[in-house]
Amino acid sequence: MNRFLTTFKTSERGAVTVDWVVLCAAVVGLAIAVIYGMNSGTLAIAGNVDTYLESQFFTE
Repeated sequence: MNRFLTTFKTSERGAVTVDWVVLCAAVVGLAIAVIYGMNSGTLAIAGNVDTYLESQFFTE
């Protein structure tokens, strides 16, 4: 196990792996932030539409 860790630490593959992990984590974090922002905005718009539709009178 120690030999594996030493090889992994000195190899360039380890650095590339860490770069990809950090990049993927950043993309996931950005996606979560966008979804959260869209969620609160969408709920506000849905509330406005609900209020508007409730105030309308439909006749047959």
